[in-house]
Amino acid sequence: MTTESKAEQPQDEGVLAGLDSQVTTSFYWYLAVLSCIGGFLFGYDTAVIGSVLDFIPYELSNFATGYLVAGASLGAAAGALAAGPLTDRFGRKSLLIVDAGIYAVGALLSAVAGNTEILLIARTLIGLAVGADSAIATAYIAEFAPRSRRGALMIMQQWMITVGILVSFIVALVTFKIAPDSATGADWRIILGIGALPAVLALGLRTRMPESPRWLMLKKRYGDTQKALGQLGLDVTEEQVRDTAEQLVETERQQERKTQWTPGVKRALWVVCGFFVFQQITGINIPFYYGPQLLGKYFQGGQSAVDAAIAGVMAAAILGVVNVVATFFAFRYIDKVGRRKLAMGGFLGMAVSILVAALGVATLSGLPRVWVVMIGFSLFITAFAIGVGGTGWLIQGEVFPTAVRGRAAATCASVDWLANFVIIQWFPTLQAAWGLAWVMVLFAVLAVLAIWFVARFLPETKGLALEEVTAVFERQATAKERG
Repeated sequence: MTTESKAEQPQDEGVLAGLDSQVTTSFYWYLAVLSCIGGFLFGYDTAVIGSVLDFIPYELSNFATGYLVAGASLGAAAGALAAGPLTDRFGRKSLLIVDAGIYAVGALLSAVAGNTEILLIARTLIGLAVGADSAIATAYIAEFAPRSRRGALMIMQQWMITVGILVSFIVALVTFKIAPDSATGADWRIILGIGALPAVLALGLRTRMPESPRWLMLKKRYGDTQKALGQLGLDVTEEQVRDTAEQLVETERQQERKTQWTPGVKRALWVVCGFFVFQQITGINIPFYYGPQLLGKYFQGGQSAVDAAIAGVMAAAILGVVNVVATFFAFRYIDKVGRRKLAMGGFLGMAVSILVAALGVATLSGLPRVWVVMIGFSLFITAFAIGVGGTGWLIQGEVFPTAVRGRAAATCASVDWLANFVIIQWFPTLQAAWGLAWVMVLFAVLAVLAIWFVARFLPETKGLALEEVTAVFERQATAKERG
């Protein structure tokens, strides 16, 4: 597309129509990766603590142990809620910069912590930053992404999470292999502290990101909107930006969106929150949080604590590789197959594969049991990665209007973190009471319920402009009231 044609398109169709029809250049992918470094840190942080927990040389109470493993999710829920009104007021870019700084401080504090209290404070800071980032990243991407590739760009969040999980296992393996005698000395500090490196990188690079053009337009910063659109490859005049902004205001008036939290927005909110709850309670994080403990003894090649840790991390790393590779298929299919069909297929695959793993646990022993469980878990993760994981973050960022997108997306992210906390905390109790096989059967039942939920409540939104997606939920809400 030439510069002249790009300039003409916004004039004829509106600035946002021109943005929606842009070619997805390498700069768009760069922005998506940079926006989702918080996803990488999310994956790294949630997985890495399991690798070092046994080597932290402080006396940890049951509360401290539980908080180090899952309690940061509570901090993330709080961070997500706090980020909502802040990002709607101060912008997406500003909060992404602050989040990176907070995470860097938290990771460095983890590495130098001299006692349990400092370590818990550091984990809380990390949770706040990761939670806030998870609330903002996909909303930011949704507001600049061309409609034809919006799904693929926003799934970058899920892919970065999977990469973060895998890198945490690799870092732990390499560190323990290089210096096995320092496991309770420098090793665990290095493993936790390395998380500061991508955070510092993000802190520097995010300062050069363009602010969300939709947010700038909402704030009537037309000159800044023009500059941001220029960075995104769209040549427009300030007058064109102003005209489009006025058209948006008129559209909102026609749709009677005076309160912002309309029936359609509220419907979208509880649908996305419900999707996030199913995303977590169907058990996806169990293989990553508890995989080393569940599978490590079968892979153990030595008798020392470090040997056991290495064996468990290696087993989890295999699942981490599956997770990263499978997520690539989501990039390919999300904008072709669509959100709804892919999610239903993903939950179906999860239900079937976790039943395979449950059969292995209940009826086999020794090496056959290990193979069947690993295959079941691998297929379970594959189904999640292709159809469920990225879809949740995608709809979180695309189904809300710009005026409330930050707050609504933050609420959904907070629900996701709380659901994650509940299932991770509850799993040991469930396993002790029912046994691992029956817990897996429970996850399969919940996955079937998730299929019904998606089929009943989630509309297809592929190929639609953001403003059109909002209208879909408004029509659904209106139809429900009439029905």
